[in-house]
Amino acid sequence: MNDFDLIVIGGGAAGFYGAIQSAELKPGLKVLILEKSNKLLSKVRVSGGGRCNVTQHCFDAIPLSRHYPRGEKSLKALFKNYQAKDVVDWFESKHVSLKAEEDGRMFPITDSSQTIIDCFLNEALRHKIKIELESGVSGIRQNGDWLEVYCQDDKVYKSKKVLVATGGNPNPQFYQWLKDLGHNIVPPIPSLFTFNDSQKHFKELMGIAVPNAEVRIATTKFSQTGPVLITHWGLSGPAVIKLSAWAAEYLHQINYQFTALVSWVGPVKEDDLRGTLRDYKAEHGKQKVYTNSLFDLPQRLWQLLCTLAEIEEQKIWAELPQKNINKLLEGLIRSPFQIKGKTTFKEEFVTCGGVDLAEIDLQTMESKKIKNLFFAGEVLNIDGETGGYNFQAAWTTSYTAAKKISDR
Repeated sequence: MNDFDLIVIGGGAAGFYGAIQSAELKPGLKVLILEKSNKLLSKVRVSGGGRCNVTQHCFDAIPLSRHYPRGEKSLKALFKNYQAKDVVDWFESKHVSLKAEEDGRMFPITDSSQTIIDCFLNEALRHKIKIELESGVSGIRQNGDWLEVYCQDDKVYKSKKVLVATGGNPNPQFYQWLKDLGHNIVPPIPSLFTFNDSQKHFKELMGIAVPNAEVRIATTKFSQTGPVLITHWGLSGPAVIKLSAWAAEYLHQINYQFTALVSWVGPVKEDDLRGTLRDYKAEHGKQKVYTNSLFDLPQRLWQLLCTLAEIEEQKIWAELPQKNINKLLEGLIRSPFQIKGKTTFKEEFVTCGGVDLAEIDLQTMESKKIKNLFFAGEVLNIDGETGGYNFQAAWTTSYTAAKKISDR
């Protein structure tokens, strides 16, 4: 029999969570998950370097919602009913404990994404949820009270309700079958990526990280603070990746060619930094500049900044001309990187864009255009910063859909 109470399209985080929550809320529900590939929960597996960054330790709806460049207002309302604490409690009820790290990211205490995958697979088995791999969907058609789901292998399934949780994709063609249903698709573009430096003056420092830097996009108001990592291709780290999310649409428009300005000493005022350097020169005049790093900067980074400021290795502070101090200051708070292009990591790809939220009833995640059709996760025009926020949006939207799906 190919008739179901609920068909979930997508065997990822949102799909599994929505299927399991629906089955929990309405025991005996006949549920099918259709997954187009031959793998389940692939993003869960690679998230957080294989540890699975499940959510963020922020248990207040309003602050939590502020970490979403797209969807903040919608999620603020949704988080008031289901947020990170609810997710932590749910996993705890399945004997999966989560821990919070210093930056707020939450992982299973096992530090293994397999723990989360096993939890989902076990719950799916317990609720007798059927799973079909290599079952890409090509279309949906309404037929009376049923929704008919057509697969690319010519199989057809019928269901009372359908939850679309296919994730994001940079290819607009990925969403064509949803457009055919009458839904508006906000054009998908990349979010969460690193910056490719065309000049590579800092390439020899690859692997060096600065814990509290500021990265800005020149001539704009876009900026973020936090750890910055120098890589062989350019700039990475949480500050860069967060910046890429908030500036995603702008950077797409300018074809990812821009100047990034890095303050290695964080968001300090130029006059304050100038005063600090002046005082240091007065108090440590006999100290060599090149070999004594300031501001807790890595020694090799400090020495490169000195080299770029044309400061000789033997020069002491007392002999340092003002023009070199000015160049050093400039390098400390405005190191320019000529960015041409981006690097995205295919397995963890996040899209800005997707199904237009204006066409979704945000109290139920049901389509305003097609009755009993629901949406959850990254297929929607919702995306968050790095740090567990995208998974949290998936958990919340799929739970919200499940509540309506399971209504008796």
